[in-house]
Amino acid sequence: MKYPVLVLRNNEENNYLFSIVDLPGCQVKATTMDEGFLLLNEAMVSHLKVLVEYGEQVPHAKSIEEHMLLSDAVSPIWAVLDFDIVPYMGKSHKINVTLPELLIKQIDDRVAKSSHYKTRSGFIAMACSTELAK
Repeated sequence: MKYPVLVLRNNEENNYLFSIVDLPGCQVKATTMDEGFLLLNEAMVSHLKVLVEYGEQVPHAKSIEEHMLLSDAVSPIWAVLDFDIVPYMGKSHKINVTLPELLIKQIDDRVAKSSHYKTRSGFIAMACSTELAK
């Protein structure tokens, strides 16, 4: 899932504040953009682990445009963090799904060609999650 990231420059402290707006409290400070995204990715893993531990659902990401309308930040930088939330959606359960042969082939081809998806199940889970977020 692609989560909008709000990046604010703090000239007084010579650093940046990175926030995933859809996950309140998930933010980090860093001196460089590269360091900030690395730290933010680690913070997101920790944040989602806590949500799962307490049985909370992982919030779906809103669009940058939605956040821009609500933001009063001065000179914001907007970015996107592409993050696989499937491992944080709770325990996996095996189900029996019937799909047309051509669709299965297309899914398998996409999985084989993409580093985003490790398995057919992961692809289907992400597609379902994206559709449910609409």
